[in-house]
Amino acid sequence: MKTTSDLIATGVRKLPVSSRYFAYAHQIAEAVSIPCCRSTFKGKLLYSDHDELFFERYKGEFVHIFKYGVVCTYNADAEERAKVIKEVLSCCKNPLNSHLIEKIEVCMDKKENKVTFDKVNLTLFSIDSIRLIMLYVSQSVALNRYARITSEILADTEKHTANLEINGRLSISGAKLKKYIGRVLNVKNKISENLYIFDSPEATWEDEILNRLDHDLKITFDLKNRYRNIHHQIDIIKDNLELFKDMTFHRENSRLEWVIIILILVDVLDLLLTKFID
Repeated sequence: MKTTSDLIATGVRKLPVSSRYFAYAHQIAEAVSIPCCRSTFKGKLLYSDHDELFFERYKGEFVHIFKYGVVCTYNADAEERAKVIKEVLSCCKNPLNSHLIEKIEVCMDKKENKVTFDKVNLTLFSIDSIRLIMLYVSQSVALNRYARITSEILADTEKHTANLEINGRLSISGAKLKKYIGRVLNVKNKISENLYIFDSPEATWEDEILNRLDHDLKITFDLKNRYRNIHHQIDIIKDNLELFKDMTFHRENSRLEWVIIILILVDVLDLLLTKFID
């Protein structure tokens, strides 16, 4: 991976001089087309691969775009953030009606490098450090979305199990059950495909300061535990759906058996009737 610490954009927008900045992550869609953004987004491209793009839009203002539908800005005011989102939306698949937003403050202070719940303190400005911060706040907001989706599915599943307990039968079957199973598997696959929680960027492997920042950000955002909790919920849902599927399969088999029995009875009665008439 190319080191980006000495690259700057050539934009002309004047930015306020400050020791306090903010990184905002917006979940704006289910997915973003990386090739589309690479060719259309306005800014200096500092890093790209098939999962993400990292731009310096103006000098000191950065934009990080991820294929799982998140756009993160650094040192951009509300008006500029709206412009960035509008630009990226043209390359989005299934835009969300309401955006999930998470932010973190970044302070430049010579005292110490420190990460707290809602703030990161850096003693030295580094584009690689900024990119790392933007990566984790973006993964955090994406995890919030997936946690919300899995919680909704789990709550829906619990309604079906409650109905099974009270009435002794399922309130979902056939095509609806198949769609339900497909939805759960789709969420699980998207999480596994898009959120590389346990992979640290290559830049952290050879830089002690970046490596420590990477470690502290993971702990602060509690990414691993949140990731495991989502997967645990999905496993619970899958166990319930396996039971639902078995019960539905048994019920359909029972219906088929009764159809066969009825057909045999009709055939026997027809045979007896024919003999009686003869």
